[in-house]
Amino acid sequence: MANFNRVILLGNLTRDPELRYLPSNAAVCEFGLAVNRRWRDKDGNQQDEVCFVDVSAWGRQGETIHQYMTKGRPILIEGRLKYDTWTAQDGVKRSKLSVVVENFTFVGDRGAGGGQERANGGGEQGGYGGYGGGSAPPPARGGYNRGADAGPPQRSAPAPAADYDSPPPTGDQIPF
Repeated sequence: MANFNRVILLGNLTRDPELRYLPSNAAVCEFGLAVNRRWRDKDGNQQDEVCFVDVSAWGRQGETIHQYMTKGRPILIEGRLKYDTWTAQDGVKRSKLSVVVENFTFVGDRGAGGGQERANGGGEQGGYGGYGGGSAPPPARGGYNRGADAGPPQRSAPAPAADYDSPPPTGDQIPF
C-alpha cells in the first residue's frame, strides 16, 4: 500500500523563530504556527477554533524564515508530519506531532510580511505559482516576487523627460 504524508497550513507565527546550529553545522529553525478555523454553528453563531502547531525548517529555509519572519506574521507552509517520542526527566513517556517544512511562501503585503515568495532548499528563485523556489531576496533588491494571487502590479508615474540642454553627468553625479 502506498503512503502519503503531506501537510499544507496557512497561519500566523505564535513566537519569533528560533535558529540554532547543530554540531554538524546544520541550521534548524523552530517556531509555532496558529491556524484559525471559523464556522457557524447550528444557531448561526460564529465560532472560532485555533490549532497550534510546532514547526521546524532546516538548512537555508530555516535561515530565511528566521531572517524575515517575526511573531504574528502570516506564512504558508507545505511539509510533512513528524512524530517524536521521548522520556521526560520525570520518567514519563512523551510524544508530539510537529510539521517539518519542505516549501514555504511568505504572504501579506511588503510592509507587513513580505510579498509572496515560495521557497524550498533548491536555491532557485520562483514565484507563488510553481513548486520551485529558493530563498527570499534581500529587500534592497526591490522586495519579494509577486505571485499569481497577489493581484495586479502597481503602476508608477512615468519618468520625467530627459533634459537634453544640460551637460552629461560627471563621475561624482552617476547614481551607481
